[in-house]
Amino acid sequence: MEQGALFHTGMNEPLANRMRPRTLKDYVGQQHLLGEGRILRQLIENDMVPSMIFWGPPGVGKTTLARIIAQQTQAAFINFSAVSSGIKEIREVMKQAQAGARLKERTIVFVDEIHRFNKAQQDAFLPYVENGSIVLIGATTENPSFEINSALLSRCKVFVLKALEERDLCTLLQRAMTTKEGFGERNIVVEDGCIELIAAFAAGDARTALNTLEMAVLNAVEKEGRLCVDKALIEQCTSRKSFLYDKKGEEHYNLISALHKSMRNSDVQASIYWLARMLEAGEDPLYIARRLVRFASEDVGMADSRALEICIAAYQAAHYIGMPECSVHLTHAVTYLSLAPKSNALYVAYETAKKDAYATMKEPVPLQIRNAVTSLMKDLHYGEGYRYAHDEENAITDMECLPDSLSGHQYYVPSGYGSEEKVRRRMQQLEMLRHAKTNRK
Repeated sequence: MEQGALFHTGMNEPLANRMRPRTLKDYVGQQHLLGEGRILRQLIENDMVPSMIFWGPPGVGKTTLARIIAQQTQAAFINFSAVSSGIKEIREVMKQAQAGARLKERTIVFVDEIHRFNKAQQDAFLPYVENGSIVLIGATTENPSFEINSALLSRCKVFVLKALEERDLCTLLQRAMTTKEGFGERNIVVEDGCIELIAAFAAGDARTALNTLEMAVLNAVEKEGRLCVDKALIEQCTSRKSFLYDKKGEEHYNLISALHKSMRNSDVQASIYWLARMLEAGEDPLYIARRLVRFASEDVGMADSRALEICIAAYQAAHYIGMPECSVHLTHAVTYLSLAPKSNALYVAYETAKKDAYATMKEPVPLQIRNAVTSLMKDLHYGEGYRYAHDEENAITDMECLPDSLSGHQYYVPSGYGSEEKVRRRMQQLEMLRHAKTNRK
């Protein structure tokens, strides 16, 4: 629990804390809620703030917005952490709030990560929300329909905060470079494109963006009295961890590579040889079995879907009976994989989709294919426009299931080998049916 000063500007604070906006004018993003004439902005400006829940991903300004509301409405502000506060602390603060209410003082209680409170803790707020002793503002990254008690949720207005646009993040980063709260009083040169690079990496999270900028500045090289931030430094600050093999185990990886490449090349004899080399050297048979399961989908895939079934069975056999008896089961699987028609179409499909996924993490799931299981979700138009395929001719619709920005993208392109030729014809048939439905409109 934290009560007292809302803002600190000490330079020993993290940049993300120093750059917290203090007014709606400085707040970036969430224009669908805070733009001119929007409902939340009017509630704040007219000092008519109700109890509410801010629902959105990390780093989009939920806590900052709550503090701005407290500042602008001149209410007492109490900050709870759902991680460290219990019912005892809640009741103590509620007594203070009631005492303030008798003196006509308003109290805003902000609960970060409110979804972490259990039912009893959430229920402890109910009587005080009902009698107006407090205005409760909860922040959550989880769907409040599932994580907030229905009694409490019914007394709160839910506002959905969205991931920040890259232009919003660029605005925040530029502000950090030019204001005294940020690095405006330091002589720093930032190479063109670096701000945009950080904004793209942050994927809608202002805290991540500012932390990355701070890391880059703290690690910048001084040249001629100026700190220089370039793209190479940004790439170092944003790179993911690399996992390195133990050099003492090099032969281990050479052998599994030999087995994998021999099977891929449909060389039965070499595949069995490398399998034997590994097993007789004491390799864990379950490790080999796991690699075979991977190979079954990566290098055979839909060209022969039985390959995956056989490899799973071989893994189970190796698990049940172990060495040396399971050697024959692993040989069975290795031989089947070597002889099977090959296709890496599934591997290519996923790797291509993964690149798009990284680039479009902010894209929302289309409303028509969301599941509206609560009244709140229905009010937010979840499932609106959904068409049940089983009710349609040929059990197929022309409904778009990809995000708008990815419409028409293809990931899985079957080869003409083995069963994938049949799969290819089926996909062509489905595409023709979709086009026919679209053309009838």
